Amino acid sequence: MIITDTHTHLCSEEFDQDRMEMIQRAIAAGVSRFFIPSIDSTGTQKMYDLEAQFPNNVRLMIGLHPCYVKENYLEELTHVEAQLSLHKFYAIGEIGIDLYWDKTTLDIQKIAFQRQIQLAKQHGLAINIHCRDAFDEVFEVLELEKSAELFGIFHCFSGNLEQAQRAISLGLKLGIGGVATFKNGKIDQFLNQIPLEHIVLETDAPYLAPVPYRGKRNESSYAVLVAQKLAELYQLPLVEIARITTENSKAVFGI
Repeated sequence: MIITDTHTHLCSEEFDQDRMEMIQRAIAAGVSRFFIPSIDSTGTQKMYDLEAQFPNNVRLMIGLHPCYVKENYLEELTHVEAQLSLHKFYAIGEIGIDLYWDKTTLDIQKIAFQRQIQLAKQHGLAINIHCRDAFDEVFEVLELEKSAELFGIFHCFSGNLEQAQRAISLGLKLGIGGVATFKNGKIDQFLNQIPLEHIVLETDAPYLAPVPYRGKRNESSYAVLVAQKLAELYQLPLVEIARITTENSKAVFGI
């Protein structure tokens, strides 16, 4: 059984004390494909180092996270573009809009999001979308860039059925993680109405740990718990959930 964690922050400082052990736990549990989102330029070298340690398991994205879109965002976007000519990446991400932490940067978040979508299209890469308290704003930008070249993952999807269907219609798969196991997460109420071909697994480790670890540090091995929840919702064997969602991840990332 091979499970793919399509969004895990393995370079997070929360793993500095036991990163190798945590990754080995995941691999032993069957989670052996890790896709690492970028935050900003300060983390690029750490991602490269981790990829060098786990060349058969770790795959990288490059991008500017919306929470890090600040006054220097043009400089950060230049860094993203420069890295694309220097290194192999599998997506532009995580990119998007976040109005939970800071609403004052909305205008430049939109600019950064749209420019990075355009960059992904130029390079034939997927996008990995971060959306928090900003569905309308994210869809507004996506509609501007809607095309056959637009594809990727709506990371940590937590919207309703209508929003899920809208994301899918724009060429996106839904990244499903620990929220699917929460009693108040709500997506478990309609998820099985969405064909499994549109779903990929993720943890967003170290954040959003699934039940029974909710509130604690998340890790990639817990992707198995998300897969088990989907097996329950779709009434399919765990190995089938693993197979289909991993095939879906390959369709997105090309590997």
